[in-house]
Amino acid sequence: MINFYESVLQHQGYYRQFTCSDSLVTIFNCPLEARLMKSKFSGAWSQYNYLFYVIEGTKIWHTAQKSYTIGNETCVFVRKGAWIFENFLDKGFCVVLFFIPDKFICDTLKTKSKPLNSSRQIVEPVMILEKSAALTGFFLKELILTIADNPANAEILSYFCSLLHEPQHLSLQRVMEDNFCFNLKLEQYDFI
Repeated sequence: MINFYESVLQHQGYYRQFTCSDSLVTIFNCPLEARLMKSKFSGAWSQYNYLFYVIEGTKIWHTAQKSYTIGNETCVFVRKGAWIFENFLDKGFCVVLFFIPDKFICDTLKTKSKPLNSSRQIVEPVMILEKSAALTGFFLKELILTIADNPANAEILSYFCSLLHEPQHLSLQRVMEDNFCFNLKLEQYDFI
């Protein structure tokens, strides 16, 4: 079985990453060449819990207890441990993925003004979270913030700054100058 966390760290070509101590945020978009080299089933384990949001694609997580089909726009929390992925080799799989150590979870929860109620119940190794607009929006916001926090992304940071500070007429002018050779109709510039 592969160490999922270590595999993500070692394959930066497939995973765009942001690390903070042992916490790791990554965006994974399974390209065609990666899908062709993999088998239908892949065993993996992680010493960290992880949370992910599926942007596109489907996989099945097989655990000792049961199997979980995970698809588009699903938010999932997976406890640390082992599992087997069932891959659909003809389709891509794009996720925003957060590895979260126990200590980070505990430290964060200790800051809550209202403590969590303790309950003893059986906890599944894979937990599908209730979908909400706030949760979905969080992942998109986290993606933008992750990109913006890396000074090596100077070109996109410059573009983000122009979105924040450029008057609309200058933005329209730039888009028109950048796309004059495509014979766009005037109504196609309405999106600006």
